[in-house]
Amino acid sequence: MPRPDWDDRYLSGDTPWDSGQPNDHLVEFARSLPGARKRAIDVGCGTGTNALWLARQGFAVLGVDISSIAIDKARAKAADAGLDCRFQTLDFLHDEIDSGPFDFVFDLGCLHVFDDAGDRERFAERVASLLGVDGRWLNLSGSTEGPEREYGPPRRSTRDLVGAIEPALEIVELRSIELQATLPVPVAAWLCVSRPRREPAQLSTQRDQAERIVG
Repeated sequence: MPRPDWDDRYLSGDTPWDSGQPNDHLVEFARSLPGARKRAIDVGCGTGTNALWLARQGFAVLGVDISSIAIDKARAKAADAGLDCRFQTLDFLHDEIDSGPFDFVFDLGCLHVFDDAGDRERFAERVASLLGVDGRWLNLSGSTEGPEREYGPPRRSTRDLVGAIEPALEIVELRSIELQATLPVPVAAWLCVSRPRREPAQLSTQRDQAERIVG
């Protein structure tokens, strides 16, 4: 399916993901991180709600989004709040990001917009390249659970997520949640936490090993 024009969405106000409040799962996870607040990047930051919350907690934050309209709004909010939080308009899959490595990557509903498996793999590879040795990536994606709906985020299965993330990063938590948004009812989603690999992912047993032998 064609990708939406994100500038049009922000101009029209059709942004149900932009609740105006920091995401509950982000708040819980960020507060659980050990040690001093460090460098964070909010991918698909929108108008900056979550990035600005992180900045208030002492993180050095970079918010990035493909929509220049969203970034303009985020910069205005940061200026009004007197917060030192940087924002950049860029394409996360392709544009250079020279501010890493980051200790924390947050992604609320960005990975799940990509229908192509190769794009999702590229996304995970970009995250892996930006994370520091002990960094963490918190991803929130719409899930295939729950009843049929005509609204809300794209649906991704655990297979979609694991297939993209596992080759590049080690998954340390994957669980079902409800996604916070300005929608008629809550929608089912996945919460996935990943960290850099200390060694490459190994072949799965039987099938992959058999294919290697035959090949």
